[in-house]
Amino acid sequence: MPFKPVILWTDALLFLLVAAIVVFAVYARRREHLRDPWRQVMRRRLGMSALVVLAAYGAVALLDSLHFRPALPADKRGRVQYAAEMLSVFDLMVTPLRMHTEKTYSAPLATHLYAKEMVQLPDGTTARIFPRLQYGGAHLKEPASERTGDILRTTWQAVAAGFLVWVMMVLGLAGWLARRWRLPYAAACKRMAGGRSDLPWPAVLLTAGGLIVLVAWLLALAPLYHVLGTDKVGQDVLYQTLKSIRTGLVIGSLTTLVMLPFAVLLGIMAGFFKGWIDDAVQYLYTTLNSIPGVLLIAAAVLMLQVYIDTHPELFQTQQERADLRLLFLCIILGVTNWTGLCRLLRGEALKLSTVDYIQAATALGVSRGRIITRHMVPNVMHIVLISLVLDFSSLVLAEAVLSYVGVGVDPVMNSWGNMINAARLEMARDPMVWWSLTAAFIFMFLLVLAANIFSDAVRDAFDPRLRKQ
Repeated sequence: MPFKPVILWTDALLFLLVAAIVVFAVYARRREHLRDPWRQVMRRRLGMSALVVLAAYGAVALLDSLHFRPALPADKRGRVQYAAEMLSVFDLMVTPLRMHTEKTYSAPLATHLYAKEMVQLPDGTTARIFPRLQYGGAHLKEPASERTGDILRTTWQAVAAGFLVWVMMVLGLAGWLARRWRLPYAAACKRMAGGRSDLPWPAVLLTAGGLIVLVAWLLALAPLYHVLGTDKVGQDVLYQTLKSIRTGLVIGSLTTLVMLPFAVLLGIMAGFFKGWIDDAVQYLYTTLNSIPGVLLIAAAVLMLQVYIDTHPELFQTQQERADLRLLFLCIILGVTNWTGLCRLLRGEALKLSTVDYIQAATALGVSRGRIITRHMVPNVMHIVLISLVLDFSSLVLAEAVLSYVGVGVDPVMNSWGNMINAARLEMARDPMVWWSLTAAFIFMFLLVLAANIFSDAVRDAFDPRLRKQ
């Protein structure tokens, strides 16, 4: 085979999460009490626009989770060996960004290095100048006079191509909706433009159009220039930022899966059974909250690092070592962050245990397990959904903070936290290197903003009090 597939722990869990979301969507579609709140979510313009942005981030993360090791040339005995470096499908798609490595820093869309160096001129003399980049603007003969015009021309062509692709997508979608709605093509277009359907198509299509134009612009300029500059060792900052998307989504999603069973099970048990069970659960999360979270995470991560360093034979590649540390970080964050949701569910379960239909079910002899699964859990799911979406944003930000203090993901793994940590010294340079920090901030800000906007739509749709209003 030309490659050897590799499935990391986080890869498997991430695709398992996607499969669980698909199964839940099929399950909810057949039940009106679950389908109606999601209809309300889908009618929110801002919520659906945010969902489109989250879907774009998710697509990058899934493509970056399909890992493999390329085959090396066969030896004299015909045996095939595989490279020690692990790549992903996303790496293949952005090969120019990955391979175009410069000597050191270069500013966004620059054609020369950011710092002067002693260079030997063609006439044999030496001078201290800004050397040309090896890849950035290499197609230009006179960068000083041609760069601006080339960037504007390429931008115009990319925007036109992206707009054309978007128009074709809209026309194809209108034809499909016309058949589905059984309307003439013109009537379907008018209905879409007016937003008189289950989905706010104008907001969704405008957001998708902006993303398509942005992708077309990056596809046109990235092979020619370093759009977001390069770092200290000459690696493309755009490539690092895009690779960090997977790390942020893994931290946010897998950590919520770890904390969910603890919070739901213990919170509902404490509020429903009361007595010594309630006292034990309260003692457990009160004690856990008394321990500084950063110290607990640091101790756990450092112990894992010692284990990894003393057992190198268990890992074939450096990426497998980094992935195990990422998975362990998700577990530790989940164990230390379930207490807030547990406290909320305990209070809600205490209130629900006193309502008439719960007491009637108890009086009729219904088992406690059935009461919890049929009556308690469905009535607290709005709290669970709202908390999970909000916690996702906080966990993405927590990764940046933990990596900044040195107890986050492995330093060899791309993450926004590692980029911010590296930018700490770059900001003190003269001249200042600002683009690594700016790129990490913008991408992380957009992800957290989209998650918060979508969580507002979910809260408004699933909160019973707001639905009554």
